[in-house]
Order: sequence, then structure tokens, then C-alpha cells
Amino acid sequence: MADALLRLDGLRKQFGGLAVTDGVSLDVMPGEIHAVIGPNGAGKTTLIHEITGIVAPDSGRVVFGGRDITRLSLPRRVRAGLARSFQITSVVAGFTALENVALAAQARSGTSFRFVRPAASERALNDAAMDALSEVGLAERAQVSAGALSHGEKRALELAIALATRPRLLLLDEPLAGAGPEETERLVALLTRLKSAYTILLVEHDMQAVFALADRISVLVYGRIIATGSVAAIRANPEVRAAYLGEDETC
Repeated sequence: MADALLRLDGLRKQFGGLAVTDGVSLDVMPGEIHAVIGPNGAGKTTLIHEITGIVAPDSGRVVFGGRDITRLSLPRRVRAGLARSFQITSVVAGFTALENVALAAQARSGTSFRFVRPAASERALNDAAMDALSEVGLAERAQVSAGALSHGEKRALELAIALATRPRLLLLDEPLAGAGPEETERLVALLTRLKSAYTILLVEHDMQAVFALADRISVLVYGRIIATGSVAAIRANPEVRAAYLGEDETC
């Protein structure tokens, strides 16, 4: 059996008297989409922050690719192969889609990137950026200002920015947040394509999308994992239904 690409071992983070993550342990296996679901306030975003290094856990370990990265800085985690998207769209509106992605490629490569210079002078960065844009279906929008993109296109652009860092693991924090039905359908189709090439840890409230995409699901309630299993197992779990899905969940 393959070793876990990401292993969380007893992560705990307390703010004041509240344990936001309370001994969280889970494994993300190579090649899977592992979804983390739970009600608002369950600690999902704090958990992602602990994985990426934005928040340091009070105790526990984050092991990535067999290496303990619990105290590693955020930039070093990115260089190790962790990439994430955020709940709230985080692109530079005044830059083109290509420039946004090229910045990520630059951060990964450590080379210079100056927007006052001709694009051809940074061909390697722009080629990498175009490859990422092509992966998410935005190649034809490369020269469009990010601020002029639709909400769904901005979410796809965030994915391209993450892909430009050449990740081993994508951490997606509610990538469908704010998307309408048509945009959601396109983004789910995009994530379906990406799952064949990337290991993904997905935090998402859209349960229809989660059930369509996930190989395994972990349920986080009040900072604790109450169940981990296949889609079928999670949907049938009485504790999960009572705590989060609801007795009437039929989707």
C-alpha cells in the first residue's frame, strides 16, 4: 500500500478557550481527492492554515512526502509542493491573467519577473504560465485583465496560479464559493479533469460537488474528525447524517 502524501497527526489549535482543531488526524493518499466537510465553524479553514503554515498548531504534526513540515515556513512549503486556493478570490485585478500566473511561476522558480520588460524576455515564465492557463481552459483569456474575468473564470485563474507552482498537492478551500449553477458545473468539470493528474485536498460546502468528485471524505465537527470513508460510507453514516448531512439528505 502506498504511503500517504500528506499525514496529519493530532493537530490541535486553540484560540482562547476554544479548540478550533482538536486532535485532527487524517491521511491523504497519492492520486486521490480527499474532501473535508463540516458545518460552518467546524475548523476547516484553520486546518488548511495549519497545513500551509499560515497558522502554527499548538501540538501535532504535519508530514508531507514523508517529511515533517510542521515548523516549515509557508514559502518553503510551496517549494516543497503544496499549493492552495482561498475561499475569497485572491487575484491581482489590475494584472492580466497571464501576469497573475507568471508571478506564481516566478515565485516557484526564484527568477526575476518585471512587467515593464517585454514578455519575450521572460519566455520561460510565460510559457509555464500559459501551460497552466491551458490546463484550466483560460488560454484564450491570457491577456485579459483579471478584474474583467467572470467569477468562475477568476476561480479557474486561482487554480492556474496554484498549478504554476508545480504542486504535488492542491489544497482547495471552497473553490465553488459564490459560483452560480453554470459556473459550478464548469468548475466541477475542471476539477474532474485535474483529479487525474493531481492529489487534491478539497474543503467544500457543495455536497453534490463533493459526492461527484471525492474518493474519500473526512467529516470535521467542532474541531474533530468524526468519520472518514468513501462517499457511500459517509452518506450512510448515522452520526454524520445527524451532525451535518441531515436525515433528509438524499442528493
